[in-house]
Amino acid sequence: MKKKDLRIVFLGTPEFAVPSLKGIMAAGHNVVAVITAPDKPSGRGKKINVSAVKQCALEHNLKIIQPENLKDEEFIDELRKLKADLQVVVAFRMLPKAVWAMPPLGTFNLHASLLPQYRGAAPINHAIINGERITGLTTFFLDALIDTGKIIKQQEIQIGKDEDAGSLHDRMMLSGANLVVETVELIIRGEIKARTQIELIPEGEVMYPAPKIYKADCKINWEHSLESIYNFIRGLSPYPAAFTYFVSTSGDELLVKVYRTSKEKASHNFKCGQLISDGKQQIKIAVTGGYIQIVELQLAGKKRMSADDFLRGNPLTDNWKVW
Repeated sequence: MKKKDLRIVFLGTPEFAVPSLKGIMAAGHNVVAVITAPDKPSGRGKKINVSAVKQCALEHNLKIIQPENLKDEEFIDELRKLKADLQVVVAFRMLPKAVWAMPPLGTFNLHASLLPQYRGAAPINHAIINGERITGLTTFFLDALIDTGKIIKQQEIQIGKDEDAGSLHDRMMLSGANLVVETVELIIRGEIKARTQIELIPEGEVMYPAPKIYKADCKINWEHSLESIYNFIRGLSPYPAAFTYFVSTSGDELLVKVYRTSKEKASHNFKCGQLISDGKQQIKIAVTGGYIQIVELQLAGKKRMSADDFLRGNPLTDNWKVW
């Protein structure tokens, strides 16, 4: 089959999916439609925002479909009329069988982990939180269960020892686009040798999940070890962001998001959660095994700032703690 004869429907919503869509088009493939999330109001002014994928589709004059309900018969019928040979999914919702089973060449998804590790909505965050040094990308055919289908192609990605989720996201976004295009090319040439995920699980290896992260999951537990707290903070930076409370002995309380830290291994006699500051440049927290030094943070309703900028307006002293 020639590239121009392969009819592709692309399904995606956030920025992470945009390079994959652009890559497919740049490689000369025929994208007959884009499926993306409906426009939604956001912010105090309730301004209508369109998804990053929709914006890209508009710029390239692609047909756009924005279903509220993926099981709606009108949507299913509209999708069927497109006569897609292949569907490509990057950062989209779970699809019903009526959608993923429709094209004759199947529907494949790009996932930001080396499946079967880190199945779920937040693989990048969880890999860093768990202190992984290697993660990767996987393309796989969709089936009835989330992130369980047969694997087409994988690529390992190194995680920097101080890298945060935002940096890793951006690198994987670009590498993922290349993997998507390579997968489409394999399908066109009929060279797919898909493997079941159970084949890739070494005996005795623990499989870590990557569930969606909610606000309540982002509170820092200062009783944990130095390394685990450091990984937790960078694994949630810049979004959704780890948070804590600065609390004074007089009862003052500040809600603070923590974006960047450094770690110092040391022995000390402080209680975990003791805040130590010179009131000018340094904010560090005593934890098991040493200190976490806060480098960038954000007060509720304020901009992200460095520790020294924060201290100019909030001169902390050693009678503060965190919880």
